[in-house]
Amino acid sequence: MSDGHAAHAHTVHESRPAWTEPFNADHRAGLARSGPIDAPTAPWLTSRGAGVTVAIIDSGIDGDHKAVGGKLVRSVRVELDGEAAQIRDEAPVDVVGHGTACAGIIHALAPDADLVSVRVLGKNNRTKGLAFAYGLDWVLQQGVQVANLSLSSRSEDLYATFHDLVDQAYFSNTLLVCAASNYPGQASYPSLYASVVSVAAHDIPDPLTWFYNPNPPVEFGAWGVDVPVAWREGGGIVATGNSFATPHVAGLAAKIRATYPNASPFEVKAILAAGATSSMAP
Repeated sequence: MSDGHAAHAHTVHESRPAWTEPFNADHRAGLARSGPIDAPTAPWLTSRGAGVTVAIIDSGIDGDHKAVGGKLVRSVRVELDGEAAQIRDEAPVDVVGHGTACAGIIHALAPDADLVSVRVLGKNNRTKGLAFAYGLDWVLQQGVQVANLSLSSRSEDLYATFHDLVDQAYFSNTLLVCAASNYPGQASYPSLYASVVSVAAHDIPDPLTWFYNPNPPVEFGAWGVDVPVAWREGGGIVATGNSFATPHVAGLAAKIRATYPNASPFEVKAILAAGATSSMAP
């Protein structure tokens, strides 16, 4: 973004977005673990996410889309007024399709979880970084268990603001699942902060295949290449980007939080790492 203050969704049409290299087939041997994290079975995988609310900060959600399964319980939008903002309830619409894509992935994995839409993106799939920050702050005030952030900000001016917000989330028991930037060498926030669950894409077409990378900043890889996703107005597309890997991990996190409601964000991240697919899988 030219002004240095914008945020945007992480969707690309190239074959591979950035930060995916550790999860590529010819590099996955580097993810091998010899330490204590080893859990070949994960009992929480049968959970449907009941009792968990997942907030999706994005372009809105088409509440009537069949992929959302009627689980959208609230839709709000952030309206900036200078440096201030208003959070307003709005109709369950998606001005792009990106938020509906994320919602559909989460619902497929955790069909009993409730969804909350926080629209910050405009029709160009971008927004001011400040609007994103206000949307995240509102989510924390609601006390939701999981938030999907398939967008980020490059604003250095907002670095401290986002750092404070993700710390608030960590200490108030809201798990933030954040997409890494799709662009090589690009620092974007809040995906690079240690307290979030950061996600990039791999190309294995299986929503239950995810990898743990012991070499941060991006720790998890999930399906994000050529993913069939829901889109606005009841439609669907095939999309590539870290945006679409992220809700796969958010859906898994919803399953974990439904099974272990007292688990902290740290413990949820550890459970995700423990249940990750063997790095040696083809």
